[in-house]
Amino acid sequence: MKQARNRLLGLARVGSLLLALALVISVTGCPPKEKPSPTATPTPPVTKAKPAPKGEPIEIGAIFSVTGDIGAPLGDPEKKTVELLVEQVNNNGGVLGRPLSVTVKDDKSDSTEARLAAVDLDENKKVVAIIGPSLTPTTMPVKDYCQQKQLPLVSCAAGKVITSPVASYVFAVPQTNTLAADRIFDYVVSQKINKVALIYLDNDFGKDGRDNINAIAKQRGVTLVASESFGAKDTDMTAQLTRIKAKSPQAVLCWATGPGPAIVTANAKTLGINVPIFQSHGVANLKFIEGARDAANGVMLPAGRLIVYQQIPDTDPQKKVLSDFASAYKAKYGADPNTFAGHASDAFWLVVNAIEKAGSTDRVKVRDAIEATKDFVGTAGIFNYSPTDHNGLTKDAFVWVKIVDGKWKLEQ
Repeated sequence: MKQARNRLLGLARVGSLLLALALVISVTGCPPKEKPSPTATPTPPVTKAKPAPKGEPIEIGAIFSVTGDIGAPLGDPEKKTVELLVEQVNNNGGVLGRPLSVTVKDDKSDSTEARLAAVDLDENKKVVAIIGPSLTPTTMPVKDYCQQKQLPLVSCAAGKVITSPVASYVFAVPQTNTLAADRIFDYVVSQKINKVALIYLDNDFGKDGRDNINAIAKQRGVTLVASESFGAKDTDMTAQLTRIKAKSPQAVLCWATGPGPAIVTANAKTLGINVPIFQSHGVANLKFIEGARDAANGVMLPAGRLIVYQQIPDTDPQKKVLSDFASAYKAKYGADPNTFAGHASDAFWLVVNAIEKAGSTDRVKVRDAIEATKDFVGTAGIFNYSPTDHNGLTKDAFVWVKIVDGKWKLEQ
């Protein structure tokens, strides 16, 4: 599928082709011409700029956790990404020749706020589709609303419950908890670890991770010796980790987003829990490293390629997409994008591509075009949606990452 973002390179390619054609003609038999004076400047090929978008804007909605302790490290870069991409698209002719408008709502990491935002975007902005929310707990009420209203939703959250069972109007771009847990247990089994302990955030994301870990551990013959939870506002997990330490696990798995994983990691070091600590892909942002400080070193996790894009080989099919996105984001905001910025990019382009493929802003046609997406190279992986798979990724979308000296390191 021809992707909308490819238009950003279009004008440069046209100019290059015309210049190459002129050079060929000059050496293949055209009548000789008078040589220009040494000071003459050759006239460059004339390329026609894409006309500025006009007409009524195409309205897309976005719901992100721009604020809130749990969601802000995810939602803030997601908001920035959408603002960057809207600017790029409108500078390149818009969508279907019309300007693109994205209204971003901050759900404050709250499920009720997320649903209210969806209602407002639907009823007042008449949006074609919604991108987000950032979190599994905030996505679930929006999922139900969008399915009822036949409004396409492309979530930026990773809970398997978002896309399983499939809801016809609901899609997601992050790798699921199932894929992440499966990737972790690949490593666990390879290291002959057979006793692990789990500590998780007591919300939809954490409990979805817990359920996946329970099932996969049993399948892989690994014993779960402890399972502890903590709340979103908890600031010390020493009691839970003391109980875990008493069970003598060979590794500890933490499944959470927000500040909790950093607290768990720091507490574990203080208690002298000297076994491997695995985190979910929900910590793939620098806030985790900053929060855990030196304790973060040695932590391992499955992650998308964006946080280590400079370390992956040039032959990787995602390399150019990742490099181009990271360069544009850093040029505008002065910082590298994290995994969650990438999720917003993937969701944005999936919706924009679908509108262009459908040639329409009709919600049903846009939904159909999203579901028909094949071989879309995004930041999280290469997407192939179908009527039975609205996540579109496999565990190959992950690489194995270790934190070394406070930085992400790709483990070969």
